[in-house]
Amino acid sequence: MIKNRNSPRPRYLRESIEEDLSSKMVFVGGPRQVGKTTFARNIMRDRAPNEMVTYLNWDALEDRETLLRHELPSSGDLLVLDEIHKFADWRGLVKGYYDKHGESVSIVVTGSGRLDAYRKGGDSLQGRYHYYRLHPFSFGEIFEDSPQETIDALMRFGGFPEPLLNGTERFHRRWLREYSDRVTHEDVRDLENVRDITRLDLLLHHLPACVGSPLSVNQLRKLLAVSHQSVERWLEIFERLYVSFRISPYGASKIRAVKKEQKLYFRDWSRVEDPGARFENMVACHLLKYCDAVEDMEGFRMELRYLRDTDGREVDFVVLREGRPEFAVECKHSDRPLVPSIRYFRERTDIPEFYQTHLGTRDKGNAGSGGRLLPFSDLCQLKSLP
Repeated sequence: MIKNRNSPRPRYLRESIEEDLSSKMVFVGGPRQVGKTTFARNIMRDRAPNEMVTYLNWDALEDRETLLRHELPSSGDLLVLDEIHKFADWRGLVKGYYDKHGESVSIVVTGSGRLDAYRKGGDSLQGRYHYYRLHPFSFGEIFEDSPQETIDALMRFGGFPEPLLNGTERFHRRWLREYSDRVTHEDVRDLENVRDITRLDLLLHHLPACVGSPLSVNQLRKLLAVSHQSVERWLEIFERLYVSFRISPYGASKIRAVKKEQKLYFRDWSRVEDPGARFENMVACHLLKYCDAVEDMEGFRMELRYLRDTDGREVDFVVLREGRPEFAVECKHSDRPLVPSIRYFRERTDIPEFYQTHLGTRDKGNAGSGGRLLPFSDLCQLKSLP
């Protein structure tokens, strides 16, 4: 399925980032083990032989001492600061260096949850950088010859590079367990002061069963025997660490839309056991990646929502651009006929296109009228999902 396992094609953000490096710093955030370090090193590798490149990684003891002493190179062509968000004074260090050398040195900064958390707070670096969110691999990035083999691999192993490129069940099982342990016992510790790690582990273990249905924080509170506020805080931590994300309902004016119920999905959909829910989660990740890529590269305000009314009619996803619906997607594991809710919402909302996507081969209908039934691989190519 993936022929060039050791040297895959350039990641989908590469061209846009190279363009931005000529004028501003570039920050690259995303989940643990999504490939940020490999991405940064590939940028370094492809530089001209005569260019001076400096790479500093906070996790390397020698580099950490250099950063603590604020000893950055006074000249050069490219500076890469990897995992720098773990350094408490990283913003001051980067700001001072950029203000002094930014016109002559291209700067790439990578990080995960803490980098994004600082970005959303008071930001002394405002106006000096562009921020990109790196997502796991998706159909559009790895498809080569066989659409079905590509989707089968994504459904089995998820989109994170290591388990997907390795392609074995044994490696995938071990990777999932180790990843979860590192998130709750290392990343959470670095980001927040959470004492009850045992309940946090239990929450992470239980959440995959919640995918595909409206999320009930009250039920989670009862399960964990903690306060509503604690559950909300822990869910927010998982989101800041790019473990999971939630989407809100789209409140179209001519329907009695639900207003508060959110749905939760994982960045790694392979941890969801139910095949239908796993497929829905995979589609959610592809659509969120599309939204984030358009927002980060083109500057449009993008949102991923879902459509549900008080009578229980639902369409899984609605993509919004600048607050206006672009298209809607319903997910079904098999190529069954179009669900009645598509016609119902088509007549009562301003959503221009409706798709029902599946893992089969059937393609029928028109997205702009009654709705189109089509395979997931066709949807990815039709909408240019990255």
